[in-house]
Amino acid sequence: VVKSLGAQLSSISGLSGATILGDGSVVLILDIPSLWRRLKASTGEETEAEIFYEEEYVPTVMVVDDSITVRKVTSRLLERNNFNVLTAKDGVDAASQLQDTHPDIILLDIEMPRMDGFELASIIRAEPELKDIPIIMITSRSGDKHRERAMSLGVNDYMSKPFGEAKLISRIGALIDIDPKD
Repeated sequence: VVKSLGAQLSSISGLSGATILGDGSVVLILDIPSLWRRLKASTGEETEAEIFYEEEYVPTVMVVDDSITVRKVTSRLLERNNFNVLTAKDGVDAASQLQDTHPDIILLDIEMPRMDGFELASIIRAEPELKDIPIIMITSRSGDKHRERAMSLGVNDYMSKPFGEAKLISRIGALIDIDPKD
């Protein structure tokens, strides 16, 4: 289980989280791409591996949630795992942004003001240029009724809050067919 770092450590580049080993010791998890960039900046040199890394495609995730805390925490998690992140505060905001940009995947809450997640999912699935974007609905609603409705609208995956960070990254990777740690 990967735990996010507190405010004291989250600003340190080169760390992506922490975990607790079986013996109870806490171990920090290194963010190798970030350390690589720091090394490059300090030496002023580009290696062949760095040139390859910079040319690699970085997937974009749209996080749609009315909670600013959820948007910030999820964005930081995704950025630490080498994703570009777009955020929207509700369905109306997301629908507006989707006119100009097409993310690789959308993380969507259900309960939001102005336009809820079910309505936005319906709109996305009805639009020819958006209909193939994978959607993971992430919500506090864990009942079968909400899950079934989401799946009937064409949502690809459904997760209940709170969610495990590693589980989310794994599910995103499976839906967009990448390993974000590569």
